[in-house]
Amino acid sequence: MNPAEGATAIGKSVTIRGELTGREDLYMDGEIEGTITLPDSRLTIGPNARVLADISARDVIILGRVNGNVHATGRVELRETAAVSGDIFAGRLSIEESAAIKGRVELQGPEASKAQASAAADSQTFVLEPKA
Repeated sequence: MNPAEGATAIGKSVTIRGELTGREDLYMDGEIEGTITLPDSRLTIGPNARVLADISARDVIILGRVNGNVHATGRVELRETAAVSGDIFAGRLSIEESAAIKGRVELQGPEASKAQASAAADSQTFVLEPKA
């Protein structure tokens, strides 16, 4: 997958340790340790990426490896090469065949996503466990 037009790209040879924040779409194919905060933007984790971070963004598309919690006010997409170890909190979730997730999934209604309510009455919680 190539970066979307207008997105900032971080290549696979780049390593970041610390806090990454921004207000534009980001394509991350390198390694990051820390936190990623893009409240009004889309984050794409490329197929070569290794992310050891908590993520907070509007939309998150994952093709690589993520070890950390993912918070999205919009949509989270796990493509077939995705491997997530952590909890996912989102308004909507899409999981392709062969994607792997180890953690808890909580889908929140639109009002809960906007307010970031921790225990919305209309939220759904799923626990997904890998095949033995």
